[in-house]
Amino acid sequence: MSKLSLLGLVAAFAVTATAVSAQEKVKIGLITTLSGPPAALGQQQRNGLQLALKTLGGKLGGKDVELLVQDDELKPDVAVTKVKAFVERDKVDFVVGPIFSNILQAIMKPATDGGAFMISPNAGTSNFAGKDCNPNFFVVSYQNDQNHEVLGKYAQDSGIKKAFIMAPNYQAGKDSLAGFKRYFKGEVVDEVYVPLNQLDYSAELTKIAAAQPEAIFVFLPGGMGVNFVKQFRQAGLADKIKFLSAFTVDESTLPAQQDAAIGFFGGANWAPNLDNPQNKAFVAAYEKEYNAVPGTYAFQAYDAALLIDSALKQTKGDTANKDALRAAMMKADFQSLRGGFKFNSNHYPVQDFYLVKVAKRADGKYQTEIAQKVFTDYADPHVKDCAMK
Repeated sequence: MSKLSLLGLVAAFAVTATAVSAQEKVKIGLITTLSGPPAALGQQQRNGLQLALKTLGGKLGGKDVELLVQDDELKPDVAVTKVKAFVERDKVDFVVGPIFSNILQAIMKPATDGGAFMISPNAGTSNFAGKDCNPNFFVVSYQNDQNHEVLGKYAQDSGIKKAFIMAPNYQAGKDSLAGFKRYFKGEVVDEVYVPLNQLDYSAELTKIAAAQPEAIFVFLPGGMGVNFVKQFRQAGLADKIKFLSAFTVDESTLPAQQDAAIGFFGGANWAPNLDNPQNKAFVAAYEKEYNAVPGTYAFQAYDAALLIDSALKQTKGDTANKDALRAAMMKADFQSLRGGFKFNSNHYPVQDFYLVKVAKRADGKYQTEIAQKVFTDYADPHVKDCAMK
């Protein structure tokens, strides 16, 4: 074969390889909790991501998407094994998830060391917002403390003097109570940590009744919140003590709590009745697709897809140039369902937060609704400890 022919063959191969490369799918690995009492949270997260992909025609940044879904079973060791498979075997470009912060703590290193970008549509621990911030980690939800700070500020501004506070004994639980206390300066009559996934609260309800607080603040996600709300109402405490919470009464738990949760308060960066065109369209599409009211887990997963789409549009689908992709994601050039959204220097959002209240709709379904805005363009308090440039 002549040198000219060989060069021609090499050139043809290069063109073919480029064409194949251009046609390769964007690979996303979703790691979320799809079994046990908190499964409703992970199902909302998966649904929100899948709905976004459907709305975008199965493409992100013009490229076809391969979505891989794994159940972390709320077990850090299981999650690590599955995330390692995502990055080492499946060669995913993005790891999206999880719900719970103990899982996030476990999977951050294998995900980002493996070359993937990690995008959290829920968990947002204080350490990754601060001293352990990571250039390949982006949070589209919040820093864990912030929703709880909403209730702390509301309690303080409302003149509440005595509060009983309770959360599960893991990182997000500790962050939650720290967040509440950052703004609440009254007396904490008791601070209780319960095992993750505890379902019987008879002992804690006895303590609450004896302490006679003006308000309780609880962070009890998933099945924990379902049981606690019902037991709190049944114990006759709902008419005596103001119920303040985060991730305890929301669209993942309300279908089971129903009337027991009406009038209870939460803190959130969004609600189904948030009045903007993109959110109205999302809520209508979600209810049509899944016959359920979406919660924050679903909306934030939807926004995660919009973030990836916006970044890939800027890089023309290229995922190999990590610096370009990171810069494109940092711009957050998409219309968030919550309205105003931008990333701080630690890759956590700057956004508004609201006090929300549980209501029963005319159609018999339950949802949280905005009662008042508590924070505007609020940045988390840990960004000062992040040395990332």
